[in-house]
Order: sequence, then structure tokens, then C-alpha cells
Amino acid sequence: MSHDLPALFAADSGIVCAVGAGGKKSTLYRLAAACPEPLALTATVGTTVFPDELGLTAIIDTPEAIEGAVLSRRAEARLAYAAPRDKPGRLAGLPPELVARLHERTGRRVSLVKADGARMRWLKTHKPGEPVLPPGCRTVIAMLSARAFGQPLTERVAHRLDRVCAVTGATPGERVTPEIVARLFSAPGGLLDGLTAPTIVPVLNMVDDEALAALARRTAELVLASTTGIGRFILATMRRVDDPVVAVIDA
Repeated sequence: MSHDLPALFAADSGIVCAVGAGGKKSTLYRLAAACPEPLALTATVGTTVFPDELGLTAIIDTPEAIEGAVLSRRAEARLAYAAPRDKPGRLAGLPPELVARLHERTGRRVSLVKADGARMRWLKTHKPGEPVLPPGCRTVIAMLSARAFGQPLTERVAHRLDRVCAVTGATPGERVTPEIVARLFSAPGGLLDGLTAPTIVPVLNMVDDEALAALARRTAELVLASTTGIGRFILATMRRVDDPVVAVIDA
């Protein structure tokens, strides 16, 4: 069965933000290819250059000038915009209030937003001031990576290792289990803590084989049992060419 990704991820309208670790950009790119138009792809934090294959009209300008530049192209069905950065291959994020304003002023059906960073790690939790959500955000997709299972909990695996350990009660070097990842989602200070968007969709990405799927399913069950207001937990492999959804665990 091929899933309707925008509907499943509650990404078929409004401002949709991806946070966490282990596949935010790949998830946003899959959604950008499937979401109803007019749409936009942007970021409130640093990101990489937008892929050409998405067929987006990319506008890169300073936060002071970009509003006018984007508004001048509002007739385009598929926009991407961000601020320049002096590091090759990288872009800077825009103020969240500006992203919200451009969503409304350009008449976007959907705006997809990368709203925090993880330095290519598989696990993380937020520091104060994160995630950087635009006002009026409708959906938050909160992600971690199943590839962390069985790995020692080190800085190679976890962004801000000290905070991850503080939230989960794990110790550095401990093998990552479903219990640790579930706490990283749902414990006080975890990835879901403090999110106020109407819809929150937790995701474990990189569920690449049956062994990881079993561990991911256990994690999902633990999170759903300990969290209110979450309707489903998605297991996925976002870089898979065909349907990236491995399983959907309903509350």
C-alpha cells in the first residue's frame, strides 16, 4: 500500500515544522514532492542548499530584503527561500515571524519548515530557545533515528550528549534501547515536551530492517502509552525510493 504522505503526516495545509534528528530534511523533501500547491520550503535555522530535483523556485536573500523578493514571486506554485551564508553549500534560517508572515502573504497552502538542527546525529533533545517554530505552526513532525538502537550513547550518536543523558537518565557509553529513545521523546525536557502545535507527529526514521522495526515499534508503544494528545507514531525510511512508511502505530 502506498501512503498519502501529506495526510499521514498532517502536512496537507498550514505551517509544518520538522524538529529532532535523523532525517528532517529528507522528510521535508519527500513532503515537498507530494504536498498540495502552492507550497514553500524554508527554515528558521541553518540548512543545506535546496535540491534542484524538487523543482522549487529558490530565493536567497538577506532577512531584510527577502520579504519583498519572495512577494514578487508569489505567483510561483513552488517556492523555497532562505538567507545566504558564507559556508559553501549552506544557508541560514529566517526569523520565525517572517516565515509565518510570508506563509500568509504569499497564499501558501503549505509551508514546510526545518526548525532545529542536530549536526547529522541520530538523537537529540532541545536546548532553551529550541525549536524555532513560526507563530501559527499547525503541525510539528518530531524525529529521531532508529539507527541509534544498540549503539553506545556517545557524541557520535547524540547531539548534546549531556542533555540527552540528563533527560533519559542514561549514562555515556550505555547501549541505546527503546526505553532510552522513548524517554527522549516523552520525558520532561524531551523532544515532545512543551510543543504547543495542534498536531504533533512523532517519527522514528531509518527503520532499515526487521530488527530495527521491532525496536522502533516497542519505542512507539512506550511513547504512546506515556503521552497524551498524540494520535499516531510513524516508522519510516525516508530515503527509500518507494513508499517510505514502514508502519503506522495508532494510539
